[in-house]
Amino acid sequence: MRKIRVLIVDDSAVVRQTLEEILSSDPQIEVMGTALDPYVAAERLKKEIPDVITLDIEMPRMDGLTFLKKLMKQHPVPVVICSSVVEKGTDNALKALEYGAVEIITKPRVGTKRFLEESSIRLIDKVKAAALARPATTRSAQPRPVRKREPVAPIAVRPKLSADAVLAKGTVHHVAATEKVCLVGASTGGTEALKVFLEAQPINCPPIAIVQHMPEHFTRAFANRLNSICAINIKEAENGDALCRGQALIAPGDKHMLLKRTGGRYYVEVKSGPLVSRHRPSVDVLFRSGARYGGSNVVAAIMTGMGDDGAKGMKELYEAGAYTIAQDEASCVVFGMPHEAIKTGGVKKILPLSRIAEEVVRACG
Repeated sequence: MRKIRVLIVDDSAVVRQTLEEILSSDPQIEVMGTALDPYVAAERLKKEIPDVITLDIEMPRMDGLTFLKKLMKQHPVPVVICSSVVEKGTDNALKALEYGAVEIITKPRVGTKRFLEESSIRLIDKVKAAALARPATTRSAQPRPVRKREPVAPIAVRPKLSADAVLAKGTVHHVAATEKVCLVGASTGGTEALKVFLEAQPINCPPIAIVQHMPEHFTRAFANRLNSICAINIKEAENGDALCRGQALIAPGDKHMLLKRTGGRYYVEVKSGPLVSRHRPSVDVLFRSGARYGGSNVVAAIMTGMGDDGAKGMKELYEAGAYTIAQDEASCVVFGMPHEAIKTGGVKKILPLSRIAEEVVRACG
């Protein structure tokens, strides 16, 4: 089984070296080369096409967005955007996802030992997810053929914490049927999938809480962008926010989000904590809280993404009486999270992305 071959494109020598050291530390990844700008990268691509490219946005001679658009037309390689956390960089990184990039990471920076360890885990996992993704200049809600790829080394299962690290599994709080709430989890390819899902929601849609695997600071810009194009209100969640009709809350990057209930009112708790299923926010955490505090009042959907975050939580929701939906393989960018959830037996319905919003509204009706 061959390794995942990665080309690093960044104008900073320090960043190139750091990324190369982190990626090379994983036995399943090989850095085939580095390039200080898109022109050097283009020359390298004439000789060999990598499995994944990590790409900076702000570079001299040619910026990353221009290079990405050219790349998607000529060599649609899975691209992971490596962006600085600044307002312009955040906005451009989100544009890159619309142009065909499959993941975003923040540029590595000096921090605590725990921060560096978590950054390394996230970078390696993002690259492995990208290697399995089907890149496209535009995402389609319509099913499309699975792109055949040469086999790569299987993804190692790293030691990881369960939702117990944030919320212990407890007794389901059975409550009288009240207004239903929708919980959604997504990862690789999820930014475009959520756009399709949320644009299809009617203005009086059920309350929605979303975990999308995305770095800190990017989730607010992502929520604001969706809010500008959708009929419903969309915002980055803050601790204590109520779940209301016609509104979707998106978990902030680097924070877990839990569903809570007081009387007949649902709200969200936003809190810190360790990585769960190698993620923060974690879908498993949101879904477990939904099983405990929502039970049969929850309609849950798990969408495109690599790994198994959300699979155990969805099974718990199913057992608590929730209505559970998984995105089908044909419409996923990566059929990982939905597949793992289906394997647990915790999924009631499997649907293409284009039909999930309609089914959520029907089930919440």
